[in-house]
Amino acid sequence: MFRKRPMLKALIFCQISMLFAQDTKQPFLPYLTAVPPIIDGKLDDEVWGKAPSESNFKTWYPDYNKDMKEKTVVHYAYDKENLYFAFKAYDTEPTKIKSSISARDNTKSDDWICINLDTFNDQQSLYSFYVNPLGIQSDSRSAGGKEDENADFVWYSVGLINEEGYTVEVKIPLKSIRFSNTNPVEMGVIFERHVSRQAELGTYPPLDPKQGANFFTQTRPLLYENINYSRLFEILPAVTYGNLKTLDKGKLSSSDNQGDLSITTKIGITSNMIFDGTLNPDFSQVEADAGQVDFNQRFALFFPEKRSFFLEGRETFNYAGNILANPLVSVVHTRNIANPTVGLKLTGKASNNVTISSIYAIDELPDDSPEGGEAQFGIFRAKKALSNDSYVGTYYTGREIDSGFNRVVGSDGLFRINPSSTIGYLGLMSANNEFDSKKTNNGHFLSADYLYGTRDLSIIGQVFDITEDFETKTGFRRRRGISRVVGIIKPKFYPKTEKIRRVDISGLFAYMKDNIFNDNEIYEACIIRLILPGNFKYMIRYNIAEEIFQGIKFDKNAFETSLSSQLTKKFYFRTSYKNSKRIWYASQPYQGHGNDLSASITYQPTGNIFSSLDLTYTDFFREDNSKKEFDYIIARSRITYQLNRYLFVRGVVEFDSFEDDLTTDLLGSFTYIPGTVMHFGYGSLYQKNKWQDNQYVQSDHYIETKRGLFFKASYLWRF
Repeated sequence: MFRKRPMLKALIFCQISMLFAQDTKQPFLPYLTAVPPIIDGKLDDEVWGKAPSESNFKTWYPDYNKDMKEKTVVHYAYDKENLYFAFKAYDTEPTKIKSSISARDNTKSDDWICINLDTFNDQQSLYSFYVNPLGIQSDSRSAGGKEDENADFVWYSVGLINEEGYTVEVKIPLKSIRFSNTNPVEMGVIFERHVSRQAELGTYPPLDPKQGANFFTQTRPLLYENINYSRLFEILPAVTYGNLKTLDKGKLSSSDNQGDLSITTKIGITSNMIFDGTLNPDFSQVEADAGQVDFNQRFALFFPEKRSFFLEGRETFNYAGNILANPLVSVVHTRNIANPTVGLKLTGKASNNVTISSIYAIDELPDDSPEGGEAQFGIFRAKKALSNDSYVGTYYTGREIDSGFNRVVGSDGLFRINPSSTIGYLGLMSANNEFDSKKTNNGHFLSADYLYGTRDLSIIGQVFDITEDFETKTGFRRRRGISRVVGIIKPKFYPKTEKIRRVDISGLFAYMKDNIFNDNEIYEACIIRLILPGNFKYMIRYNIAEEIFQGIKFDKNAFETSLSSQLTKKFYFRTSYKNSKRIWYASQPYQGHGNDLSASITYQPTGNIFSSLDLTYTDFFREDNSKKEFDYIIARSRITYQLNRYLFVRGVVEFDSFEDDLTTDLLGSFTYIPGTVMHFGYGSLYQKNKWQDNQYVQSDHYIETKRGLFFKASYLWRF
């Protein structure tokens, strides 16, 4: 009798465990309401008394599966045209809640809640809707392990801070997202919360420590019955005007004065397939890219895409096998389409498990281009979802000119072999025929990788080969003619002390063959990262490295350290320092050494005033005689006054010591929803020169050499 009890207990425990395991994937059943809530942040609508709720949030950063210090309750409901969510974010110290009345997509340092929504529940991609305690929004799209924060969607939110913490209400129109036209509609969701002062992130459902921070495979099903699919139709007319004045014989005179009208349409062919078309499109950026050190660089600088037409579906172009310092940064980099006159795009689901994204654009080339008047871009991407987050995909990119072309075709794939591990690959073939060339050069890029990630350990292994003749004029590529094998191991430790919350120690080894000069390079590094109390993060790194340039092997050994913290609600800082061996990248290169220093300070005196100061310094010394060849300083100051959630005024001053330039920019911006916007910008460039004896000569004083005026307005009609 007594011998049977352990077996009976074990059987009961197994049954309970099985029920619990099944419960973690039991679907959420939102409440269907006939009376939609008023989105005011008060949570006093009848619907929230009837809607189901969840509250058992667990941390995933800095450690997994701990109770969050602050309680969170989320309710979920819907009607036939919208999804609704309500959050009660309790806080024992509400005066320390970090929040701001900021511009859209500028809230990540605040406290926030987030709805991570897999609208097809296929574990391939996520919409993320972030809301800070005052209702200010950020949003993104994720696929292939990358989050694209430039995505913008039309949705609504309001937040209120109270004596118990803060509350948030969210409305997501079904027209703003893509989903399967089935009944019921099955989505997946992970609710998330960030507490800034505690540097703590938590989710419900909790993330499994054995799977790490892989959100794609850990969503909970969310079932919506009897929702309506209304065909999406949007028209977005836009008007822009620009006036540029440049210095002519000592006086500013108008050199470019033009206005443009454009129209863009978005048509929902189905609930999951969208067609975009645009004529004379407005591809202007409202704010210039921040300055970067661009002298003595081996490769071109990479600037991310910010233009709205290219953003929907862009995450589909992410590829597997893209790991550390990959020479192929992007298969599709749409900033190569510099001045399009026509753009067409088709994005969405071709079937339940096949996603496509295609772009056609005619790019007007500069008047002095030897390639002719225009280039035509054709881009196609398809992905077939397999089990979990596994997939196989294919690519085609092409750039055609009158007497030449560049074409790339290939395939990639990701295969999850267990909850903690994936294998990925990418294979591309290129054919490149330069303008008026009689020869077509063919090349390839091949890569494969292995990733393992859990709470306690991360492992990465990668191998790739890129030939000398591989070329892409639609993507972004750096070095060619190399083969490399790399391995990374990163154990993570969680000391039982209040002084150190987490320690990550990374060991990296890479062996590379330069196939052009038939020589080898090595790279070895040790990196230690500490997560400390008070939101402090510290990193120290040392590497032994080599690099071959112009057939000569140079040392690239380096020491680097950094420290950052959100000190208080008002102050954030980050600083880093690097001392390294360097190369003078020229036709006659030589060994050097130098220093890099960067510092950033953000001060937020009130909820609607932001100021920041960023400093970048770099220098270069010859190794043989320690002669300084150059130093380069970029100082950038920015102050923003946010009048309300829609309207802000921003001023920027940037100094470049290498060019001895001073740039000023003033921007007034109104955004009601993405698409319904108005921007007014004014900028000037100052340089130290003067007009003397019919020529420009150096001067001790700055004068204004360029002045620009910019206006843009657009209005989104959604039917």
